[in-house]
Amino acid sequence: MLYYAAHMSEDGAVSSQAAGDDPRLNMWVNDWGRAGDRGVVAFDPGKSLQLGAAWLRLLPKGFSTGYYDDETPELAIAVVPECIGQGIGSALLDALIETVRTAVPAIVLTVRSGNPARHLYERHGFVVIDEVTNRAGTISSKMLLKFG
Repeated sequence: MLYYAAHMSEDGAVSSQAAGDDPRLNMWVNDWGRAGDRGVVAFDPGKSLQLGAAWLRLLPKGFSTGYYDDETPELAIAVVPECIGQGIGSALLDALIETVRTAVPAIVLTVRSGNPARHLYERHGFVVIDEVTNRAGTISSKMLLKFG
């Protein structure tokens, strides 16, 4: 899911192993289960297939362009390409937000310019707070959803 969340195919990567080998990306999943790590998975049990995942992680300042503060986790979300547009991303985001609404002050994310998922985030209440240069060297919007 990290490969899909990072849109690595757009960067020329042809396998998910590239995500695991990239230190700017594997920080999202290495040592999963630390304090503050939260996630949800969409799974089709009939086909034994993972359809998508959304997860939150507190990353230290300087590790990511999405950093907001020491209490606000960053969101990563992915849906397998053949399932995009079926409401899976929205369901994942709904479930994750409901899980953390009273546990964190906000959620932050970055989304590449032109990525249609930005509309999904806006529908869920995220607002653009900055523009940043992402790991691919292009522009991403930093978006924040505040609770309370």
